[in-house]
Amino acid sequence: MALFDLPLAQLQKYRAPNTEPADFDRFWKQTLADSAKFPLDARFERVKDSIYNLIDVFDVTFNGFMGQPIKGWFLKPAGQKAPLPCMVQFIGYGGGRGFPTDFLAPVMAGFALFAMDTRGQGSAWGTGDTPDEGVAGPQYPGFMTRGIGSRETYYYRRVFTDAARAVEAAASNPSVDPKRIGVMGGSQGGGITLAAAALAGKKVKLAWADVPFLCHYDRAIVITDSHPYNEIVRYLAVHRGQKEAVLKTLSYFDGVNFAKRISARCLFSVGLMDVTCPPSTVYAAYNNVKTPKEIRIYDFNSHEGGGAFQVTAGLRYAVKHL
Repeated sequence: MALFDLPLAQLQKYRAPNTEPADFDRFWKQTLADSAKFPLDARFERVKDSIYNLIDVFDVTFNGFMGQPIKGWFLKPAGQKAPLPCMVQFIGYGGGRGFPTDFLAPVMAGFALFAMDTRGQGSAWGTGDTPDEGVAGPQYPGFMTRGIGSRETYYYRRVFTDAARAVEAAASNPSVDPKRIGVMGGSQGGGITLAAAALAGKKVKLAWADVPFLCHYDRAIVITDSHPYNEIVRYLAVHRGQKEAVLKTLSYFDGVNFAKRISARCLFSVGLMDVTCPPSTVYAAYNNVKTPKEIRIYDFNSHEGGGAFQVTAGLRYAVKHL
């Protein structure tokens, strides 16, 4: 794929038009307060398997949105006694928590790792174990239009609340230093990372978002026809006349609006040939971050971004700042 978005010099200055709802903060404050009425009840069950000789592995269950149970993994270097910095990881689109072996890189760097399963996902790759309770209304196949008829029923309201609660669950583990928690993820996981960092506030010290999805929806749906943004396009092609209502719902879940509320130090990455998460949508969020931040640019890469190069760069960044 050749370069198709704005030139880099324009991307570095790009600002998305303001679509933030006036009651954005009130909506999320009430959403989190409603779920906070339910006990977190984070449970860490040791996995006893002979292949895990160098790490301690725990099967996790905690209560996310409105007390609904969410699965996860918790990993740490074997036998480590002192509290560790912890990275909370969110997963890319369609994937579930899979197996503990999918999350070893941060543990190799000396972190504890809390991986959150994504409700309803995990059948495209990386098997999932968490159902999505609360599906409402018609949708195009996938998750982008699930419950899109209103902000209250939209799918990512549940996911983002789960993510904020996952930070609390990680902090509750005695092996974790609650003052040194970071959030991380790529693509959908990157978009969830931005939401979690904003919603969890000062509980999060570092946010590492690679080629983040779920940003600047209004531009994404007209600049690329790639999946998953194309799910919204296909929905609107059938539900004619609903564009304004759909974009209003999505404005409550836009990484551009969460970015300005992040209090953590941030690391982003972008692929300048990325047709899945176009560069301008990534920069729209990045340029709204007000805290110390860095972005790694991969000029000739699409949605794979920096791959192992970025994993290494991100771990160095986390080691330095956590």
